[in-house]
Amino acid sequence: MPTISVGRDRLFEAIGRTYTKEEFEDLCFKFGIELDDETTEKAIIRKEQHLGDEDISEDEEVIYKIEVPANRCDLLCLEGLTLALRIFNGTDPIPTYDLSRVDKSTMLKMHVKPETENIRPYVVCAVLRGITFDEARYNSFIDLQDRLHQNICRRRTLVAIGTHDLDTIEGPFTYEALPPEEISFIPLKETKKFRADELMEKYKSDLKLKKFLHIIENSPIFPVLYDRNRTVLSLPPIINGAHSAITLKTKNVFIECTATDRTKASIVLNTMVTMFSVYCKRKFESEPVEVIYPNGESYIYPDLSLYRMPVPLSYINGIVGVTLSAHEVTNFLNKMQLHVAHSESKEKETLLTVSAPPTRSDILHACDVAEDVAIAYGYNEIQKIRIACLKPQTLNEFSYLLRMEMAMVGYTEVSPFVLCSYKENSSMLKRKDDKTRAIIGNPRSAEFEMPRTRLITGLLKVVRHNKDHPKPIKIFEVGDVVVLDETKDVGTSNRRRLAALYCGSTSGFELIHGVVDRIMEVNAIPFVSPGNEHGYYIQPSNEPEFLPKRQATIVYQGKMIGCFGIVHPEVLENFGIPDPCSCLELDVASLLFYGAAD
Repeated sequence: MPTISVGRDRLFEAIGRTYTKEEFEDLCFKFGIELDDETTEKAIIRKEQHLGDEDISEDEEVIYKIEVPANRCDLLCLEGLTLALRIFNGTDPIPTYDLSRVDKSTMLKMHVKPETENIRPYVVCAVLRGITFDEARYNSFIDLQDRLHQNICRRRTLVAIGTHDLDTIEGPFTYEALPPEEISFIPLKETKKFRADELMEKYKSDLKLKKFLHIIENSPIFPVLYDRNRTVLSLPPIINGAHSAITLKTKNVFIECTATDRTKASIVLNTMVTMFSVYCKRKFESEPVEVIYPNGESYIYPDLSLYRMPVPLSYINGIVGVTLSAHEVTNFLNKMQLHVAHSESKEKETLLTVSAPPTRSDILHACDVAEDVAIAYGYNEIQKIRIACLKPQTLNEFSYLLRMEMAMVGYTEVSPFVLCSYKENSSMLKRKDDKTRAIIGNPRSAEFEMPRTRLITGLLKVVRHNKDHPKPIKIFEVGDVVVLDETKDVGTSNRRRLAALYCGSTSGFELIHGVVDRIMEVNAIPFVSPGNEHGYYIQPSNEPEFLPKRQATIVYQGKMIGCFGIVHPEVLENFGIPDPCSCLELDVASLLFYGAAD
């Protein structure tokens, strides 16, 4: 999830009160975000340079790193975060976002040329009039653009934001797509003109901009925005023009977002204007711009209308697991910036008409409304219930008991990946790959090519990554392997197994043998002589991953259900393990179901 950095003192000033670290962590938890770290600018720099930590001095500004949900674009800046928390605390009412009343004939216009259809077909625009910047507000304005670019804009591939000093340019504006050699302008932070193709070469060595070049560099035409005097506003999604750069003295900001996804562009534009219209002369008001397409269609942006949806009260109570009145639900939703109106359906059911402001683009379905009710109500306040009709599956309950027993004899549970490579499942275990296994179609890496057919692979990998850990290492896993099964419609089935591994200065074969006896003892399975089907016995085996004559098969009710032994030195070498190991693997379901047959 995205993490934003905000100054603690400025944050508390904006919220309207101070908190201890513990109090603020509690507020974040209640609101559904998380205080990830408390640091300073110097500490961040030291961390980037891999230097040691230092205590925070009193004269340093404390910075809070706060983790926010990925779908909450409105929380990516200080302005949105403090507004949300003030409303949640009941300090502020939900703001109403308005468009200034501008006659359509005098409204700023953006004309879209047909060629843009071939590269970035959409553009949305808005104006913030009478805005007042100081250094902190200006930095927050720039930071929000960067965070939006990294998140919902998908590194500018879906949307690219351009912001301009409106007093330095004149409308109407045009959005065009031209060959790069025909585009020439002075880019941001430069003093001379460059052609667009020259900029592509120049920015290949720019650490920040080079990662965006691939979006358009292979296209025969580049998108570009002009004002009425053919002054270049920007070359999206790469760079803005220096002529219209905003400064601390800027009073009127023109915002344009070019995009391949119109919906995402509208969300991004709404986020920019709603977050920073708070600093405008007319608070929470922005000026619309008309976007005119080649086919004659025109749209007015930003669209700050409310998104409304009917939600039954019974649905909310059912999802959250509490019984709340319509009035209580309304109060909780108001804390989350949602407006609510009550009505009654034909079935005499209470319906809530929920209205989401343009800041809450994450509200798409009734379940999102129910989630907000749960957050405002408090997850810790929801009574935990156990549904009487649900019982754990017998195999899962039995597996849990086995885990408890293994832990009590001193083994630590591990959870390796279910997927492995062909080599790890065969040749590294000295086994031939007989192809009788399930495989992953088009695997993303050679490390995850197939679901495992035995657990020993995962245990050996855990030891390899922890070979410097104090010895002995005693680990186990109760998990599933995947085997081919023609009786199943998918061609495979899962088999539950128990595996344990001992690694130390000696092989520990007798200890693994003791684990086998203990597992059988707690399941009331007696040790019997070979051939007797009323208990278990062991007999010599010839598994390639174990040392010859230092391994055995476990036989229960006439069926082989597992094996154990000293791991072969070649296998240990393949996995990079310097110490001797012994391992056990047996079929859990056999213990359970064969025993039930008695």
